[in-house]
Amino acid sequence: MNNGISDTLLKNFNLRSTPNRQEILHLFLRKNYALSHGDIEKEIDNALDRVTVYRTLKTFLDKGLIHKVLDDEGSLKYALCNEACTTAGHHHDHVHFKCTKCGQTNCLNVEVPLVKLPKGYRATETNLLIQGVCERCA
Repeated sequence: MNNGISDTLLKNFNLRSTPNRQEILHLFLRKNYALSHGDIEKEIDNALDRVTVYRTLKTFLDKGLIHKVLDDEGSLKYALCNEACTTAGHHHDHVHFKCTKCGQTNCLNVEVPLVKLPKGYRATETNLLIQGVCERCA
């Protein structure tokens, strides 16, 4: 993987380039689906300890480089953000899709439909997960 791409991404999000951040970011760039903390630990083969992975994910999340993805099992996963995200906030009103065959969760370029809430309710975050079979497994 080209370090230039990840260096540029880190710089764009005002993050210092470190070997740990490079390794985790390279993983997100190689995979086209959401990753759990455990997925990341397996992929990096104990090169980084659990706390370092957690801190790196938290930093990426706080800076707007990745966003949270909830799956059907209540597990938290992470995916790269699009260009609209910043340290000021995430903009992820898009649908996530989990394949029931391969288990991968992907961000789809489909907006979450507007849901009219009852009076007195105020949404702060919206998540929509659709389950089925992805195009690769179909």
